[in-house]
Order: sequence, then C-alpha cells, then structure tokens
Amino acid sequence: MEPQKGRILIAEPFLPGSYFNRAIVLLVAHSEKGAVGFILNKKIDYPINDIITDFPEFNAEVYIGGPVSTDSIFFLHSLGDQIPGSIHVKDDIYWGGDFDVLKTKIKSGHVLSEQVRFFLGYSGWDDGQLEEELKENSWLVSEIEQKKVLVKKPSNSLWVDSIRDIGGKYLLWENFPENPSLN
Repeated sequence: MEPQKGRILIAEPFLPGSYFNRAIVLLVAHSEKGAVGFILNKKIDYPINDIITDFPEFNAEVYIGGPVSTDSIFFLHSLGDQIPGSIHVKDDIYWGGDFDVLKTKIKSGHVLSEQVRFFLGYSGWDDGQLEEELKENSWLVSEIEQKKVLVKKPSNSLWVDSIRDIGGKYLLWENFPENPSLN
C-alpha cells in the first residue's frame, strides 16, 4: 500500500529511537515535496492545561506528535468547518485551523475531548525520505478507522491492534520483544 494523506505508518518492531519505536503515525499530508504526520500512540503525562497556561479548562490528553517543532502544539479534530482554516485529512478528521476559535468553542462547552487530540511537535519527511524508509522496511502503510484516531486508547494497544488488522506474516511482530537484548 502506498503512503497517502489519511493512511497510517506502522513502525517495524525494531525501529530505533524513542519517537518512532512501535509508533503509529497518521499522515496528514503527503506529496512529492514530502510528508507530515502525527504519532497517535505516544501519550505524555501532561494535560493540555499544564502545557498552555491560558487554555480553558479541558480534559484532553496530549501526545508526542514527532521530533519536529516539539515546542509547538498541533491538533487533529472532528469539528470540520467549525474551525476555520482546517485541512481535511480523511472522513471527519481534520488537521489544525484557527486555534483561537477552538479555544473559544472549548470555553463555551461546544467541544468534547473525544473531538480533538493535541500533539507536541510533528513527524516530517523531506522529498523522497519517507519512500526511502519504506524501501528499507522501516514502516508498513495501512488504513485506519476514524474512531481509532480520536478515541483514547492505551498507548501500546494501537500498535498491536494495527498489526493484527494487517495480519499474515506481520502477526509475528506482535510477539517481538521491544528490546531483544533483554531476552
């Protein structure tokens, strides 16, 4: 399967580094110029209100989006045109838009935590970089259901669930130890 906006990248079990080890990355942009995505299964222990002090009280988790611009907040949502400037990704999933409008809607109680997911940083690839990593078998490309993008799940289960969805020879990945040197 080819990478494209709205599909996920599933990290092979031994992909090194803390960012991409057993990561699931939703691609929000993919073209001949490169790709942008967000890691869906690396939750951090701080709610959005601890990261942005003037943010309205909101029970929302924050995830590590990737190693690029880790001092910036990004978001996915299912609010569509209610957030001006949003970019349609897939189904009812949108990327970004006017952050002040989002804050206003949250403050007025018109947004549920299941409708938005926040990320510190993003994952980015320059022209041809992702395709090279795919040739090296660092990633599998697959589809994902909308309900798995915005729903809260334990960090590791999304990777395992995605492997199970693909099935076949990739089911072996599920049982690979995260650190083979500890066996």
